Amino acid sequence: MATLENVTNVRPVGEDFRWFLKLKCVSCGEIPDKWQYISLMESTPLKGGRGSASMVQKCKLCSRENSIDILGDTITPYNMEDSETFKTMVQFECRGLEPVDFQPQAGFAAEGAESGTKFPEINLQEKDWTDYDEEAAESVGVYEVTHQFTKR
Repeated sequence: MATLENVTNVRPVGEDFRWFLKLKCVSCGEIPDKWQYISLMESTPLKGGRGSASMVQKCKLCSRENSIDILGDTITPYNMEDSETFKTMVQFECRGLEPVDFQPQAGFAAEGAESGTKFPEINLQEKDWTDYDEEAAESVGVYEVTHQFTKR
């Protein structure tokens, strides 16, 4: 969820966009301290030839092999009409892992809501971003970025 000011179509850009997550092992409950990232560009084979995933890792505590895969066709922009509401922007297929935290970083883009001015390099690490739309002669921004995970 975020508050949008005069921008729309906020979205991650490119297959190399990195989703920074903290992931919990469902088997033992271990949550590593460090942020881990996954991207569409990365694909690791699953054991037994069962396909591939964006990340496959063995839990350091219980040694279980877990995986998480980005479902690329679920990536959806956050638009002006979504402002101040939660909206699913991406879905992950999780096997043995559960995302418990998300840290937005660089790699987002947006457009001026009225002007269509492109803002190709948005960094949301501070959970806020501001700029000025010369064409529309108005300030633009993405504020108070928050997230939630839901199970389907």
